[in-house]
Amino acid sequence: MDKKLLENISASGRSIGVLTSGGDAQGMNAAVRAVVRMGIYVGAKVYFIYEGYQGMVDGGDHIKEATWDHVSSILQLGGTAIGSARCMDFREHAGRLKAAHNLLKCSITNLCVIGGDGSLTGANLFREEWSGLLAELVKAGKITAEVAKKNSHLNIVGMVGSIDNDFCGTDMTIGTDSALHRIMEVVDAITTTAQSHQRSFVLEVMGRHCGYLALVTGLTCGADFVFLPEMPPADGWEDQLCATLTETRSRGVRLNIIIVAEGAIDRHGKAITSDQIKDMVTKRLGFDTRVTVLGHVQRGGTPSAFDRILASRMGVEAVLALLDASPETPACVVSLSGNQAVRLPLMECVQMTKDVQNAMDKGQFNEAVELRGRSFENNLNTYLMLAHKTSDRKKTGFVLGVLCVGAPAAGMNAAVRSAVRVGIMEGHKVFVVHDGFEGLGKGEIEEFTWGDVGGWTGKGGANLGTKRTLPNTCMDKIVEQIKKHKISALLIIGGFEAMEGAMQLASGRGQHEELCIPMCVIPATISNNVPGTDFSIGADTALNTIVETCDRIKQSASGTKHRVFVIETMGGHCGYLATMSGLAAGADAAYIFEETVTIHDLQANVQHLTDKMKGSVRRGLIIRNEKCNANYTTDFIYNLYTEEGKGVFDCRKNVLGHMQQGGRPTPFDRNFATKLAAKAVMWVSKKLDETFRQGRVFANSDDSVCLLGMRRRALMFQPINSLKDQADFVRRIPKEQWWLKLRPMLKILAKYKISYDITDLEGHLEHVQNRRDSESTKV
Repeated sequence: MDKKLLENISASGRSIGVLTSGGDAQGMNAAVRAVVRMGIYVGAKVYFIYEGYQGMVDGGDHIKEATWDHVSSILQLGGTAIGSARCMDFREHAGRLKAAHNLLKCSITNLCVIGGDGSLTGANLFREEWSGLLAELVKAGKITAEVAKKNSHLNIVGMVGSIDNDFCGTDMTIGTDSALHRIMEVVDAITTTAQSHQRSFVLEVMGRHCGYLALVTGLTCGADFVFLPEMPPADGWEDQLCATLTETRSRGVRLNIIIVAEGAIDRHGKAITSDQIKDMVTKRLGFDTRVTVLGHVQRGGTPSAFDRILASRMGVEAVLALLDASPETPACVVSLSGNQAVRLPLMECVQMTKDVQNAMDKGQFNEAVELRGRSFENNLNTYLMLAHKTSDRKKTGFVLGVLCVGAPAAGMNAAVRSAVRVGIMEGHKVFVVHDGFEGLGKGEIEEFTWGDVGGWTGKGGANLGTKRTLPNTCMDKIVEQIKKHKISALLIIGGFEAMEGAMQLASGRGQHEELCIPMCVIPATISNNVPGTDFSIGADTALNTIVETCDRIKQSASGTKHRVFVIETMGGHCGYLATMSGLAAGADAAYIFEETVTIHDLQANVQHLTDKMKGSVRRGLIIRNEKCNANYTTDFIYNLYTEEGKGVFDCRKNVLGHMQQGGRPTPFDRNFATKLAAKAVMWVSKKLDETFRQGRVFANSDDSVCLLGMRRRALMFQPINSLKDQADFVRRIPKEQWWLKLRPMLKILAKYKISYDITDLEGHLEHVQNRRDSESTKV
């Protein structure tokens, strides 16, 4: 336990100011909500600073104390509820002096700043000048020496809110995922009209200095060409673009999509505009070409589930960082590293961000891509691999089989597309299998070409068909078909059944030499219940479906009498969807199998909602995982709340069912599926080369049957047999699940307490401290 942290929490009189600055980004409200509620929870006063730095300079009504209810119902709102404004006054010393005086009136010496690198740099300058500003105020007689001594240092914690994802040191900034949602909605709509009329579309997205949005959009929609500021096209790009578009049309494709970042340039630093591209394509190819500039629509709309959870986690961590700060602590920024919220030195991250622009200004584009980080570089390499068919690779003679297993999950089609195209790029024949292991046993197999998977990234479900049948039910038939079609390797896309099926195939090697081939499992299930990976393809889409539904359900309560909704989610025994949707939708409670539900918990939640309804809040939300408890069913909980809420609130229930498996995949699932499949096929190719001896493939080692998952920040291959000890095969869940550590945060942000209970917080703080001990605090 961090004793210093607990002492700071126990200290009285702490005041925290929270402001949003610069351009707005979806998810900022979730961050503000988390700062306010976590601050109140630990006994601090929290103040809204309206209109960013301008409000700090103007003072007065621009700085107001926040209450718990002030941040109710803002989680799902886009923009920023406390306003943001560009402030020239704060750039001047006189403006910062006014701002310091206004903060001291409320004894605010802790600031949470949500904005871009410019906003955070300004906050750090303010911190560095703080002691000098206090001295000036004392000299001018505006504050006493005692006040100056009591408020002698200013603590700063930043959170990056920027849809461009242009800040180094974090995997994702607040607002980026939501912006990608808006962009993909437009791309999907454009795809329909473009196919109807056989058109080419030039789509301009934001990104004046960073091409992340353009890059991920191009990767997830299968764009024909992408223009980025970090990696300009080679000289003569006009000829290359026209050749690419012509080749695409020659394959019968009825549309072309070209993605342009607003800051796109050529190798000489000259701007490449969307209109310039359109005019060139129309003139040289005669294609009917249209331009769509998305503009500020990318900043609008409701935040995605990812952004709500990211911002909430950052807000909680920011408050803990302020409480943990000392006069010697440098300003930090809360960042995302894999699935962890971490603190990094603010100015080191700002300098790295500036280094990217300096590299681009000097024409050192490879260095700029490298400085953007591993994720950006991997996205770029995967896009370049998948965007254009090449025929110069020698045929290997190997046959790659691709199949989907288990329940359908959005993103499976994107994985199949990526696998087919990378397999062809590697020189293999690619056979797809319909209806999983059952179809493999029946010989429902066909060869796919490059064009057969065109347009698959945006399609939900599983075009190949998928069933839960496991190999042991038809092992001999599977072996016969592998032998008949000379399949050299298998790529299995699916959930717990895919992992279990691979284990059965590996176990059958002793009896069947045909199974001595490389096999790779790609986790794809909405339940996110596969051991060996933090995320599974399809879970993000299901999560967003749940959260969107919860938003609509909560909205239906507005204008009605007080109402509580009980929502049942899927997931089997895995509580991932229930927990994460509870965080993203602002649920009052989320019941899951992994955390035992007692009658005392139900009583406490009923009392909490009863107390809540006596205030200004008119609705409550309870999330229940479908198998959280055999006795406390959805109907039981609904009846309990209905009975106990008489005279205070009424109750409604909704079982979301299979709608959670449907719909178009989210940008995250499209991108994740594309990269996983590409990496898996590259691994398979390497294994084929290693195990090809005397005219045949013979792979019989444990590491030739692997699962490719994401652990923290890295994509990792793990031998399938090593996962046996990590899995609960009865309940079909991993024995350890990272997201369970977020449960205390869900409860803290949901329940108001007049005085915080240090015991409730200790478990979370121990987790935070253990994480700090194990991770570097450097970028």
